[in-house]
Amino acid sequence: MFSQLDFLPVFTAFFVAIVLLVIMTPFAHQLGLVDEPNGRKTHSGMVPLTGGVAIYGAVIIASFVTDVWFKNGSLFFTAATLIVLLGMLDDRFDLSAKGRLLCQFGVAAIMALAAQNYITSLGDISGFGDFHFGLSGYFFTLICVVGVINAFNMIDGIDGLAGGMSLIVLLAVVFLLLASNNSQAIMAPMMVIAAIVPFMAFNLSLRGFKGNKIFLGDSGSMFVGLTIVWLLVDFTQGPEASMRPVAAVWIIGLPLMDMAAIMFRRAKKGQSMLKPDKHHLHNIFMRAGFSSARSLATILLMGCCYALVGITGELLNIPEYVMFWGFIISLIAYTLVLQNIWTILRFVRTHQRR
Repeated sequence: MFSQLDFLPVFTAFFVAIVLLVIMTPFAHQLGLVDEPNGRKTHSGMVPLTGGVAIYGAVIIASFVTDVWFKNGSLFFTAATLIVLLGMLDDRFDLSAKGRLLCQFGVAAIMALAAQNYITSLGDISGFGDFHFGLSGYFFTLICVVGVINAFNMIDGIDGLAGGMSLIVLLAVVFLLLASNNSQAIMAPMMVIAAIVPFMAFNLSLRGFKGNKIFLGDSGSMFVGLTIVWLLVDFTQGPEASMRPVAAVWIIGLPLMDMAAIMFRRAKKGQSMLKPDKHHLHNIFMRAGFSSARSLATILLMGCCYALVGITGELLNIPEYVMFWGFIISLIAYTLVLQNIWTILRFVRTHQRR
């Protein structure tokens, strides 16, 4: 099962990420790629937004040095380069939501149309046989790619959250690849994991890294979102698929549900679904009295639970329609709870005082 493991690409990505995280900090200030506190951001000082650029750079350098590539590697790195540049421009100039969305669809088109990495089947989610796409699979893939990119962009609200959620998803993917005897495919996600780990140390100001805080930035959250959806589509489609599509949906379930619930709430209020606000899951935990650390730990634990459902369903071969409708019910429940969260919290606090 571990015959295809090669630690050189992993170590290369890890150490290159450390170097890039250090040397890019002064350039971040010169280029204006820094995050300043404002009404929605309460951190202190001007924090570099180069975490994502360093992760991207580490992965691409490790691929060149060790000759270990993603499938359709040249097209993947073309799409990744464009999404990172888009993120950097957004970090620097705060692009309009519509312009950013249009560019994201362009990147998604590279994946679906140029690389031919698109969704052809959703599996037996109805219980009456596999649901196959024709040409509409291309358009469905575009929507899914843009959705996942924005799901990881939206969840990037407190230190460690987007990076931690990415690690959970990628580790779940690696586990299922190993379980399906597809160990030759694990090096791509492993390189990304190796590049994210040192970023987490800087981002969370762990011992030895204090005073050097770095944020992921839009470039980073969109890069990991693109990477994850690229891998999940690749590993769930075709005759040699390593996992079923519904398992992949559960693995990234929490970011998807948070995005869906937020967009539903905004649409219900007549607001733009792309307008940022302070009503994400991490905002709710903070307003409920949780510290940043407790909020992070709780949300990542929730993310682990969703990923474990996907892994368990895959290992036990639970029918796809059972997993699909379970996800839909969970999504509805999640949305309803978030719509009524303050009423629920007041009820709980009232009964705790009695």
